Amino acid sequence: MQKHQLYINGEYTNSTGTDWIDILNPATEEVISKTPKGTTEDVERAVQAAAEAQKGWELTPNIERGKIVRKLGDEIEANRATFIDLLQEEQGKDYELASGEVDLAIDYFRYMSEWARRIEGEVLPSDRPNENIFIYKKPIGVVAGIVPWNFPVFILARKVATALVTGCTLVLKPSQQTPNTAMEFTKIIHKMDDIPKGVYNLVTGTGSEIGNALASHTDVHMVSMTGSVPAGTKVMEAAAQNITKVNLELGGKAPAIVTANADLDVAVDSITTSRLANNGQACTNAERVYVHESVAEELISKLRHQFESLTLGNPLKNKEADVGPLVSQERLEVVEGMVKEAVENGASVEIGGERGDLEKGYFYKPTILTNVEHDMKIMQEEIFGPVIPITTFKTLDEAIEKGNDTDFGLSSSAYTEDMNEAMRIVNELKFGETFINRENFEAVQGYHAGMRKSGLGGADGRHGMEDFLVTQAVYMQYKNDKK
Repeated sequence: MQKHQLYINGEYTNSTGTDWIDILNPATEEVISKTPKGTTEDVERAVQAAAEAQKGWELTPNIERGKIVRKLGDEIEANRATFIDLLQEEQGKDYELASGEVDLAIDYFRYMSEWARRIEGEVLPSDRPNENIFIYKKPIGVVAGIVPWNFPVFILARKVATALVTGCTLVLKPSQQTPNTAMEFTKIIHKMDDIPKGVYNLVTGTGSEIGNALASHTDVHMVSMTGSVPAGTKVMEAAAQNITKVNLELGGKAPAIVTANADLDVAVDSITTSRLANNGQACTNAERVYVHESVAEELISKLRHQFESLTLGNPLKNKEADVGPLVSQERLEVVEGMVKEAVENGASVEIGGERGDLEKGYFYKPTILTNVEHDMKIMQEEIFGPVIPITTFKTLDEAIEKGNDTDFGLSSSAYTEDMNEAMRIVNELKFGETFINRENFEAVQGYHAGMRKSGLGGADGRHGMEDFLVTQAVYMQYKNDKK
């Protein structure tokens, strides 16, 4: 069994602590590796290394940084099969999604490398004679990148590629549940002589200790964190001590609105994908369905048929398995408890509603709940599992109002062939993303951001890249000897 090390200032190093964290395969419940339970002293060493490296890295020509970022994508591609295997083993993704995530990470490094020549400032006219106003875009500085367990390869790419191409140095904290893919990526960094020491650092450990130490450090200039609302709240509280910028992607409770004018086959396929992607463990997953009462029975019948065809299995052993395990025993118990409470309050189980019948692993059967009321907990709080609650509506006003009635504001979707309905929904839903007649999944050139408790700032595309930059205005006076 492999015991990992920290990576600080270009070298593998032991933690100053002596405790270890067991990493489990959620399909077999076996310990597959151990990572150090890092300390605040480890964070101090990593941040100091990043701060020192920042001085030279931000002066490196943009095009050189872009070449390095592209090379990182190429190296992941060269080790694609290894990353897919590790991702399936530590996180439980089915093969299609695991390979898709690795490919998306490769694409993200390549896409972000292209921004090296596109980080642009402005020249503005001055109110004074003999003066120009220049707007410069500069790297924000040391970035703390906190990666979640549910997309540990792609979100690593989001944070690493964007930080490096904009001239920022980085201290990365992978999830304590899924660090193995980050460790594999660190091997690539270590082999690349053109990445100066200290530009990339990695510290493992718990969020409560490592995340807090990073967010509260005076030499960290931005915390880019993907995770839960409680974790994001703690990061904001810690960052507030130094007025440190935070970029947060937190939870979601995405509504899926199906009108009487929807193509139900499109809706069923898209909702199935949007609910069950990553075994229901994505903040953009469709979390609740509002369907017009005139087509509810048909939609539910078609969804049930889709769910009946799905198979559970260990994705590392069975590439044909549609649904893998939840990430942990704790997550399994939460999902199980939410379904039980909903049923006790009047919901009906159309299919599923219980743990998988495999001997080992944290499996829960894909589940459809009907007779659900809008104010039930399962319609208000994030499930993060393969469970979709469905309720009906009479008017589009009602559907939009209930869709917006949430503390979250990340993703949403709607299904209709009526363009007037579609435009109303787009204009009136209050979410960072809205998908019309397709599954919930963003593009690298788009913008992934939430409203309300779903976060601050965003990722992807130009707008996501610019979050890693600060603006400097320069007022340049010059002499004019013209007479």
